[in-house]
Amino acid sequence: MLSFETTTPGGPLAPVESEIPQPQGSEVIVKMLACGVCHSDIHMHDGVFDLGHGKQLEVGRPGMVLGHEIFGEVVAFGPESEGAAIGDRRVVYPWIGCGECASCLRGDENLCTPGRALGIAAKGGFAEYVSVPHSRYLFDKGDVSDSLAATYACSGLTAYSALNKLGEVGKGDEVVIIGAGGVGMMAIQIALSKGLDPIVVDIDEAKLASAKELGVTRTFNSGDPQSGKEIRKSTGGAYAVLDFVGAEASVNYGLGCLRKGGMIIIIGLYGGSLNIPIPFLPMNARIIQGSYVGTLKDMGELMELVRAGKIDPIEIHERPLAEAEAALADLKAGKVRGRQVLVNN
Repeated sequence: MLSFETTTPGGPLAPVESEIPQPQGSEVIVKMLACGVCHSDIHMHDGVFDLGHGKQLEVGRPGMVLGHEIFGEVVAFGPESEGAAIGDRRVVYPWIGCGECASCLRGDENLCTPGRALGIAAKGGFAEYVSVPHSRYLFDKGDVSDSLAATYACSGLTAYSALNKLGEVGKGDEVVIIGAGGVGMMAIQIALSKGLDPIVVDIDEAKLASAKELGVTRTFNSGDPQSGKEIRKSTGGAYAVLDFVGAEASVNYGLGCLRKGGMIIIIGLYGGSLNIPIPFLPMNARIIQGSYVGTLKDMGELMELVRAGKIDPIEIHERPLAEAEAALADLKAGKVRGRQVLVNN
């Protein structure tokens, strides 16, 4: 089989031929049909996360097969596998844990460290075939396209899990979404399906226009330094901000939109650091929370909504698997609207 592996940090992906994995125990082998290209793939390809003040977290290594938004067809399974059949076409939940630690036993496999996440700790979808530890990580997509289905494994799941952290949104509780890229657009779709009318913020007018096309009624360009004040003035302060950028500027912008007792949920991994006077935290009674992808339970709930047709599709751009490196470059350069998906026909 053909896979594309990392070499040096930020360097070219190397095409590698190897044997198709042979399933053991409960393992399931899927032929990759579609694999989304995510901003997290950029960080893993570059090998670092920016921690601010010149500090970096090293995460990459040579020989990684990136890609965690995987949709594929079951072609083989181990002797202990249950619930999988040859020819099943399924979305793969990639945030797989060890199965034994406290996080996994609590149902939070996505928080297992180091875990066995596909495309991060284990070989992912920038390859013709992928090994999945168990059939419980496979989900029926319903009638949506293969390429759109792949994006629900991270983009959709991340957005769904973050929105779940809002709790009950009452009358007058305004929700702000910062970042209308691939994950942010998915969050907009899910928010609208829940009956929310989010305020959407981005620095790109084209992305704001796309948000309006989906039905968003209020957008603000964060390039205008006064726009955050306008949001706070017009709403009396937002109940919650979902930051799908995760940069110093976006987090500070989001904090400036909040009312007392409001929350900011940081999802994006762009990088930087945050400096807040400690007395402001109790004085403003604000919640600063991180959100990392989602649980297996979240995935099940999300796919129920997808199969029921309650989430409108986002913009998808298909590219052949051989263009994995070019897809990463275009995403890094900010040339992508919606989501790029690698296909393996």
